[in-house]
This record gives sequence, C-alpha cells and structure tokens, in this order.
Amino acid sequence: MVLLAAAICTKNGKALVSRQFVEMTRARIEGLLASFPKLIGSGSRQHTFIETESVRYVYQPMDKLYMVLITTKASNILEDLETLRLFSRVIPEYCKTVEEKEINEHCFELLFAFDEIVALGYRENVNLAQIRTFTDMDSHEEKVYKAMRETQEKEAKQKMLERAEEIRKSKIQADKGFYKGSSHYSGGFGSSSSMSSNTYSTSTYDTPSYDSHASNYSSNLSSSTLNSSKPNKAMKLGSNKDVLPAFIEQQIKQTLPSSPASSPSTAFSSTPAINTEKVHLKVDEKISLTCGKDGGVQNLEVLGVLSVHIGTEEEARVKIGLRNNDNRNLQIQTNPNIDKNLFKNNSVIALKDQTKSFPIGTDVGVLKWRFQTNEESEIPLTINCWPSETRNGCEVSIEYELQKLNLELNNVSIVVPLPSNQAPVVKNCDGDFQYEKYKNCIIWRIPMIDQTNSTGSFEFTVNGHANEFFPVNVNFVSSKPYCDIQPETVSHADNSSQSLKFSVESTFSVDRYEIV
Repeated sequence: MVLLAAAICTKNGKALVSRQFVEMTRARIEGLLASFPKLIGSGSRQHTFIETESVRYVYQPMDKLYMVLITTKASNILEDLETLRLFSRVIPEYCKTVEEKEINEHCFELLFAFDEIVALGYRENVNLAQIRTFTDMDSHEEKVYKAMRETQEKEAKQKMLERAEEIRKSKIQADKGFYKGSSHYSGGFGSSSSMSSNTYSTSTYDTPSYDSHASNYSSNLSSSTLNSSKPNKAMKLGSNKDVLPAFIEQQIKQTLPSSPASSPSTAFSSTPAINTEKVHLKVDEKISLTCGKDGGVQNLEVLGVLSVHIGTEEEARVKIGLRNNDNRNLQIQTNPNIDKNLFKNNSVIALKDQTKSFPIGTDVGVLKWRFQTNEESEIPLTINCWPSETRNGCEVSIEYELQKLNLELNNVSIVVPLPSNQAPVVKNCDGDFQYEKYKNCIIWRIPMIDQTNSTGSFEFTVNGHANEFFPVNVNFVSSKPYCDIQPETVSHADNSSQSLKFSVESTFSVDRYEIV
C-alpha cells in the first residue's frame, strides 16, 4: 500500500486540510482534489472509490464534506478502506462537528494525527487510543518535575514567612530595649551615654540574628542613640519603627499575590499554639489504604507511635498509665528499655531500670502498634467514584461517607484525575473545588467531616472514558486517634500516688489513601 495524500475537502473540491506523504507539488494535489467532485458524480454509497489512469480515490462522505485518500492503483483496496475508516474516526476526536469552520480551527491537530497514522506512504500499526496518547505528548517525567518544583516553591515561601516573622519579633524586642533605655535619658550627657550603651548591648545580644536589613536598622538605631545629646531627637527614631515590616510585607505581597494573608502576623495567627506541659505525650497514627474502584479493600494498615517529651530533670523519672479500649487485633510492641511485664499486666509504661530516667528535651518513642485488615467496615472514610459515559462526555458522581463517626477529619481533599485539558462542568458540590489545568485533575475540598455531615456528593461532566478517572487520592488530618489507645495518667516512678501534669497531642493523618 502506498498512500499519496489524505485530505478533507468540500463537495466543490476545495481542500480544507491536506497531508501529502510522498513528494508532491501543491499544484498537482490541488488539481487532483479539484477533479475529484467531477468524477464521483451523484453517487451516494457509504464507502466508495474511483480510479483514474494514475491514481485511486478512496473517500467517505461526512455531511457536507469528504474524507479522501489518494493512493496508487497498485495499493490493496481492503487496506485502503480500513485506513479510511481510521481517518474518519480521528476527525470527531478533535472536532465537535464536521463543518468547515471547525475543521479550520483544529487543522493542525488533525495533521498531527494524520502523521501518526501514515508514515512515508505506509500505514502505522496504531489504534485510536494510541493516536490520542501520542498527540497529547503526555510525560510522566514532566508531571513529576512539576510536582517537585511546586513543592520546592511552597517550602521556600513558607521559609520566607517564618523568616519575616523572626525579623518582626526581633525588631519588636529591639524597640522595647531602646525605649527602656531612653526612659532615663534626662540625667545628663554621662548618664545618657551609659544608658545608650545598655540599649546597644540589649539589641545586640538579646535578639536572634536576622538578615542585613534588620542588622542595618538595629545598628542605625544604636548609633543614633549614642550620638544624640537631646532626648527629643532620640525619641524621633520611633517614628520609623514600621519601615522594616512594611518592606517585608511588600516583598511577601509581590511573591504571594493570591495569599489571603496581608502580613506575616496574619499568616501565623491561623496556626493555633499547643499548650504543652513539662511532660508532653504525642500519639501519632498514619493510615495506608488501597481500595478497588468496584469495592473491596486491597490493603488497610494503621501504624501508631506513642512518644514522650520530658522538659526538665524533675519529671524525667515517670510512669505512664494507658487506657486501651480497642478490641481489634492490634500488634503492640514496646521499646526495649520499657518494662514489658509491667505493661502487659498493668498497661503501665516505665523504664526497666528504675534508677535511670527518660532523655530530656527530645521525643522518645516508647510504644508502637499496628493494625491491618481487609474488612470494608474498618475504612474510616469511604469514597465511591461512579463515572457514566454519555454522548456529551462522561458524568462523574463522587460520594463520601464517614463510617467511623467518632472521628473528626479536617482539611479533607479528594483528588480526581482528568483525561484531558478541558475544564469540567461542575453540577453539584458539597464543599469547594479547584480545577488544576496543568496537573489534569480536579480537587474536591471539605474543611471538616464529622457525624453532622457524614455524607456528601460531588458531580461534574467532562470528556473522557470511565477508566480514566482513577486512581482517586484522598488526604486529611484528624486530632482524634483511629485506635482507642490513650495516655490516662502520669505519675512519679518512685511514688505512684504523686500525679504529674501532662499534655497529650494526638494526630491521625494519611500516608497513602487511594482508590484504584
């Protein structure tokens, strides 16, 4: 088979799109297409062909247009017809309607697709799905690179905000030291120099280090205080106390134009501080879940760790009493330095050697547990993604249901991949959604899920096939643990009746949560 050219033309022989696969002049292809309508006459067969002395036309009517293949007379007519059918199926993939205007708008996409079908006059062994993949030029490496790039940018922005907050606090401390020194400024030149020196020492040694802008500001502040001989001139320095924060705020606004925070103090006020005692206990759990799109749990695993943080030496020798009301088959393991018999009999965590104490100022893991099952009833949050193919695309309905009503899930995000760069049409959404064009996905966000809103739905329509909306990834965080293991009491190792104050921080988060 030798295919000379493939073209889409009108019934008058006007070429809209033409791709030549062998060496051929423009005048010759235009002449062949111009003579084509005169040869077909009034024939109305679905698949037809016409032969001349030099070439063969294989064509298919498509409304007001023709899909035409020009081949040599020695080519196999059966292969020509099969190739024609593939060409005809490619056109609706890129054009909504088979009209002249639509063909002109997507002419380059059609030419790229034609090149994937035929190379140097011979047909390639490809199907419609492969053609779509080749023309989209989808690259997994590119997606990974973009994801890493965005992560690095977010980390840099976060560090910049933290740095700005440090600079703001440093300047506040410097201002406080300055005003403390200038309150005794009326005692004459000698006392003024003495107090100014104290002010300089305070701003130099009592504040953390920061960048050159803050350093210049602090040095100018101190030198002005040393060289002043009049109190009113020294106090005028306070009028410029907002110069440094304004500069930082301007830099942050330029870098983060879409950030809701108008200043560093606003950004950091959104994260509440945790009140910790001298004995601070952390319960950290992570879940790994893989479910099938048609139901069934492939793997569900929860890993938990209890760690102890001791603040001072007085509380370093302690015993921790636990409450374990979890009736599931948990695999529990203690630290090798923990008394296993005491834990097994009394659910108390204490060191084997009573003369030793816990390390101070660091987190020490004392207990680990693991829960693994394939039971669907143990899934904390079930996700049901139901794509339905229609003539106008694919209607996707997603539902969530909180099965563990004792949990309170915060910052829930459900990421659904999309098959194309076309923006979906959202019909219903319980919560918020965000369309990521360059990541080819849509993110469904719910601020909080608990027993008051244990179910929710999200519906949208987009072009694609049912199996292209997987895997669905879920992420959330909760301050309530999945396994019912909690510290109950903390007492001195030598005197169990002497209770100590303690604080508990529980975190239940996602390591991997996907529906495939």
